[in-house]
Amino acid sequence: MKYDILQVLGAVLLAIGAQGAIRLLIDHDNLGLLGWLPGGFAACITVYVLGAVVGAVVAGRAHGEAKAAGRRG
Repeated sequence: MKYDILQVLGAVLLAIGAQGAIRLLIDHDNLGLLGWLPGGFAACITVYVLGAVVGAVVAGRAHGEAKAAGRRG
């Protein structure tokens, strides 16, 4: 159950980070969820990319642990 929750949270973080980064690359003025963050474009793109990377790592690791525990085929 723990790995399922971590996998879902990782996938959500990956989706939000990737969507935000792509949107910001297309329209530099649309900061989205991170509009409150000081630093403008550079700070926001960094946080979005880091969110996507952390989400991918968390989801992948949770999937691997669930597979090792025999919960995935």
